[in-house]
Amino acid sequence: MNRLQGKYIKEVIPKMKEAFGYKNNLEVPRILKVTINSGIGKYKQDQKIIEDIEKDLTMIAGQKPVFTQAKKAVSSFKTRQGQNIGLKVTLRGARMYNFIDRLISLALPRTRDFRGLESDSVDKSGNLNIGIREQIVFPEISHENVRNIFGLEVSVTTNAKSKEEGLGLFKLLGFPIKGLAQKL
Repeated sequence: MNRLQGKYIKEVIPKMKEAFGYKNNLEVPRILKVTINSGIGKYKQDQKIIEDIEKDLTMIAGQKPVFTQAKKAVSSFKTRQGQNIGLKVTLRGARMYNFIDRLISLALPRTRDFRGLESDSVDKSGNLNIGIREQIVFPEISHENVRNIFGLEVSVTTNAKSKEEGLGLFKLLGFPIKGLAQKL
């Protein structure tokens, strides 16, 4: 069992039950999946850069990404329906907890001028969305081998019913959310 998963079971569930009045452990919100995606629109002509992005995402996530296609043609973006416009990885289970643990303890503190996540990053359904400007904040990426810097987005999906439940869950798990009153 991962360190973060153990913390969820031993610390987060009892505190969430106390704070929100849940009667059952299964009522407590939990993280369902983590989706990591990156757009490759401006690099769509250079196959070597796309391969580098795919390799870096594989190293970050621990699993191979899949290409996402454009759903419809948009002439101003110069895209056609079915054209590859991004890469995404969906993590569940042990890989998900390992990634979140590395994100909280290693990657986010290495981000330039990082002072915490905004509470507005959590939507009304209790899901967290984080934009990361450079992939080099992850320790798996070697600075010497990087030719292109790209950004990525991390979406942490929960089964929380409200923003407050989601914020409580993320705060107890150790996400550095600023401007949040220490209610829990």
